[in-house]
Amino acid sequence: MPGTVVVRRAPKAGFYGITMTLRCRRFTSVGDADKFVAVAGCLSSSRGADSRLAFTSDKQVANAVMNFSQRIFIAALGAISLVALGTAQAASDVSFGTNWLAQAEHGGFYQAVADGTYEECGLNVTIVPGGPQVNNRALMLAGRVDYHMGGDLLQAFNAAKEGVPVVAVAAAFQKHPQVILAHPGKASSFEDLKDLELLIGDNGHQSFYQWMIGAYGFTEEQRKPYTFNPAPFLANTDVAMQGYLSSEPYLVEKEGGFTPDVFLIADAGYSTYATTIETMADTIADKPEEVECFVNGSILGWYNFLYGENVAARELIIADNPEMSNDKIDYAIEKMIENGIVVSGDAEELGVGVITDAKVEDFYTKMVEAGVVEAGLDYTTAYTTEFVGKGLGKNLVQ
Repeated sequence: MPGTVVVRRAPKAGFYGITMTLRCRRFTSVGDADKFVAVAGCLSSSRGADSRLAFTSDKQVANAVMNFSQRIFIAALGAISLVALGTAQAASDVSFGTNWLAQAEHGGFYQAVADGTYEECGLNVTIVPGGPQVNNRALMLAGRVDYHMGGDLLQAFNAAKEGVPVVAVAAAFQKHPQVILAHPGKASSFEDLKDLELLIGDNGHQSFYQWMIGAYGFTEEQRKPYTFNPAPFLANTDVAMQGYLSSEPYLVEKEGGFTPDVFLIADAGYSTYATTIETMADTIADKPEEVECFVNGSILGWYNFLYGENVAARELIIADNPEMSNDKIDYAIEKMIENGIVVSGDAEELGVGVITDAKVEDFYTKMVEAGVVEAGLDYTTAYTTEFVGKGLGKNLVQ
């Protein structure tokens, strides 16, 4: 037998010990019936014959066993291609460029690096942080980055329009974390924001604000430019401003000394995905196993970052961005879980990262109606559902 999982109750009440043992075995051909489990066992056993962990509840035991099984599955995906080639290959070096400085909203990817999930299926992943002077998407187009953290579906629609062969293969965020902040009591609903002056940046004005005008009746006159300085908002209770779920609300609490009312535009109907995983169409065609490994590793990374032990991932985030703190990370994780940014809607049944044709079509239709994108665009070239929607890891939600 290539592997065993044994759970024993220790003498101390309510305390469990779990032993996971894997034994490597030789197999004679790619067609071996037990190859899948055997290969997984061989790869995992390279980290040591046994892994022993302590838990304090039945639920933790169940989650640990399931997580362990899924890690074997991920390992096997990467290993099968190596077996088929009949060669022993080192882990492939791949790079993932983010679209901003390291933060909790990138946590699932850092988690998969920190806990070895990517490595288990044969990928040595380097995260390349973005920033105000960094364009990692351009680096991917130039072949210097393998995968990229996209923004939302408007970016994908634009790629389709321009004929750029960039494809979204997963969506870490089911909801866009864009918010509108108001002073306490000034707006009891999203519609009530129409009675306030709104600070909206230029990019927001060209995208989600156009949808707000068409869907809710907001006006050009009430919009004022947002310069990413909260001072005008703090000084005037009749002003609302755009923000990022874990950024501006946190800043207002710290600097303004009050908790603002926060309205998530996704909950008002702005139905785009966000924080997508993008790669080139040629990468999907030439390296489908690598893409599957990266997507699956990222999916498990997000579950484990939000609901599991994430100390090592936090350390990597702070190392890449010393301005980040554990307090900010705690706040962001709380808000992502509370608002269903990663796990909500289709992701509750189909798993983190899911993209569905229906949701993409819904958002595209809304953007056409808002005049943001043109009608008749073949946007289906800009995404694929091939690598997501299989329910991987959803048992890890606590």
